[in-house]
Amino acid sequence: MKKSVLAYPLLVSMASVTVPAWAQEQAGNDENLVAEIIVSGLPVTRGDSVYNATEIEMDSSQTVENALRDVPGLQQFRRSDARSANPTSQGVTLRGLGGNASSRALLMLDGVPQADPFGGWVAWPGYDALALKIARITHGGGSVADGQGAISGTIELFSDNVGDRIELGAAYGSRNSVDADLLFGRELGQGQLTISANYARGDGFIPIIEGQRGSVDRPSEYEQAGLAVRFVAPLSDHIELQSNVRAFTDDRERGFAFSENHNDGADASIRLVDRTSDWQWSALAYVQIRNFDVSFGGVDDDRNSVSRVFEQFSVPSTGVGGRFEVRPPVGDNLELRIGGDWRRTEGTTNENFFFLDDDTPQRSRRAGGSTATYGGFVEASLQASDALVLTGGGRVDFWSIDNGFRKEIELINPFPGSVRTDEQYTNRSGSEFTGRGGFTLDASDALTLRGAAYLGWRLPTLNELFRPFRVGSDATAANELLEPERVKGAELGLDWNNDVAKIGITAFYNQLDNAIANVTLASGPGVFPGVGFVAADGTYSQRQNLAAVESKGVEIEAEFDLREWADGLTFRAAYSYVDATVDGSGDAAPIDGLRPAQVPRHNASGSIRWKADNGSGASLLARYIGQQYEDDVNILSLADAFTIDGRMTLAVTDRLLVETRLENLFDARVEAAVSSNGIIERAFPRTFWVGLRAKIE
Repeated sequence: MKKSVLAYPLLVSMASVTVPAWAQEQAGNDENLVAEIIVSGLPVTRGDSVYNATEIEMDSSQTVENALRDVPGLQQFRRSDARSANPTSQGVTLRGLGGNASSRALLMLDGVPQADPFGGWVAWPGYDALALKIARITHGGGSVADGQGAISGTIELFSDNVGDRIELGAAYGSRNSVDADLLFGRELGQGQLTISANYARGDGFIPIIEGQRGSVDRPSEYEQAGLAVRFVAPLSDHIELQSNVRAFTDDRERGFAFSENHNDGADASIRLVDRTSDWQWSALAYVQIRNFDVSFGGVDDDRNSVSRVFEQFSVPSTGVGGRFEVRPPVGDNLELRIGGDWRRTEGTTNENFFFLDDDTPQRSRRAGGSTATYGGFVEASLQASDALVLTGGGRVDFWSIDNGFRKEIELINPFPGSVRTDEQYTNRSGSEFTGRGGFTLDASDALTLRGAAYLGWRLPTLNELFRPFRVGSDATAANELLEPERVKGAELGLDWNNDVAKIGITAFYNQLDNAIANVTLASGPGVFPGVGFVAADGTYSQRQNLAAVESKGVEIEAEFDLREWADGLTFRAAYSYVDATVDGSGDAAPIDGLRPAQVPRHNASGSIRWKADNGSGASLLARYIGQQYEDDVNILSLADAFTIDGRMTLAVTDRLLVETRLENLFDARVEAAVSSNGIIERAFPRTFWVGLRAKIE
């Protein structure tokens, strides 16, 4: 497996410092949650209560990726996680608006957009090094303040204010797996320095299910590491400086030769925040740097031989941007937000394909371009009465797609160096208006009614616009003429909240117009535009805008405080039902009325947790995901799955904690993919962990 230069200093640093374990106080009520959210930015507004939102306290027992799986209706394109999935399949979405590997939910870290600048997916291992306190997931699109990308919702990650702490942690698990984390926190005068890191590796498991494996199948090993530095300090009585730098590296294999992939990234941001003046404001600037490479192998039907069919040997990309917001004083009952943002992405894929038997590529490709968006917004929230809150806002965005190109050349005889394709695509631009609004009404001391409606949009990624790709014999062409996706939606809900229970029920409807999907157009053999020759056992597809995807359903969340039975005992459950269908026409007419690929109807989770003041505790978590389809024509089915995870901790002293964890206790088969010839790939099997966590001071 390829070794990143980042991994070695991180391994050395593991010996000295870990992520906060039992030292974090549990967020016991809404006031505590809001207080933490204020730490890394401007306060939440009254208007935020209008929209259905889930808040999760982050801890070290789960990766960020798996902690978010407990949110009703939140899913990635595939069921497998970052230890075995292809990174390019790890887009995140909500409310059944999936069917695409690019994210349709907007992921933010302390105000900075996180989607990969080239492909729109998420490099999840890069977040496990961070000292995070809370994740806030807003269901439904149309985030006025945060810009484009919030088609299905917004996921906000907030950094923790750790104080003076040094903590160490390490765990050993099944299949020679290792997890190690660190946290170093120092209060420097009135400022706060936080250094955190993580390292994870494992020999992995064989993804192909038993009974279908051949001699080429082997464990899918992985190695991942990250390092983050955060510094927060006051510049004056009112203004705070927040600076963040992080880097990560991620190596994975998919379980056979020629399936390795490698992903590196580095981010930096700086933000100024004034929360205490009459005119509250914040200003943010950031940069993202990414590079990944990935190889694809073609496995024979008997799975006893494999050859390289394609490789992206370098895909550098960059995202830069900024954001400004001001909140002028307009009265005790009215809150006003005014601001704007700008983001630019650029990237290029460098690829070799059409490999000969001696692993020599016959052709190479370079493709890429740049996109830019900039816009402004206004949003107001009004306390219309003691019981009623009204909110509404809108934004205007301008976008451009520039410098698009695709060039292919021959690498071997008879004409090495000859140009097969050299296309320069016409620059395009446009504008979008979006907005949202809603209300909350306190019907009683415990019962609140709420309703909202919204518009949102997403610009196609560079990957969707300019990069064709192949999976086995199947080929998919890019489409430089893709239009932005646009969503309109509405929801109605009620929340019950008393000393014992919090229960939320939300009914929603969404219509995603111009939904980008891979549409099957023909079968091989033949020569097709944008991809070339397709063999007899392959299909030809193209990324296209569908007429629409309609999604309607119900989300239910419940949390119960069971301290009457035992201090620190809580129970939480969540359920999502989604009825999503494709509205297709033209080339997409064969999938009209079908369910989008990778979208289950049912998704549920339940957990019971006990935690003592000294850090000892236990938890049990059950998850269920319903049947879903691998493909757009609803032929290849992935069975439903039920899994149980658990955790036990024992505080040996006030500075030492022993921890045991288990994943997928009953080793349930969680189907992650199925090929056209019926080969089934599974997600992570049963895994046991044992570890120690220690406070140095």
